[in-house]
Amino acid sequence: MHTRVDIHKNDTVKVITGRGKNLKDGRRVLAVFPNEGKLLVEGVKLVKKHLSAKQNKKGGIAEQESRVAISNVMVVCPSCSKPTRVGHDHKGEKSIGIWKRCDAPLDK
Repeated sequence: MHTRVDIHKNDTVKVITGRGKNLKDGRRVLAVFPNEGKLLVEGVKLVKKHLSAKQNKKGGIAEQESRVAISNVMVVCPSCSKPTRVGHDHKGEKSIGIWKRCDAPLDK
């Protein structure tokens, strides 16, 4: 589905729709799954997983993050601390990533 993704591991994102929309601050991306168009975001869309005593010494119910669609989040710009889109500026043969809100280059 998505082969090129502008969101990477350890980026800060803001959930704009779905579970976690009301969270005030940005959250860190734990993992990206570009072929599925999803990502794991820290503390968003928590689900309960039942563990047996064989898998875990104690067993019981544990909470873990579930995958969120990439379309439901926006990257937070580190310079202005607001959710923004990522653009690409083509200068010659190179393509440079820029923040759409403040036109600053990506620091990657």
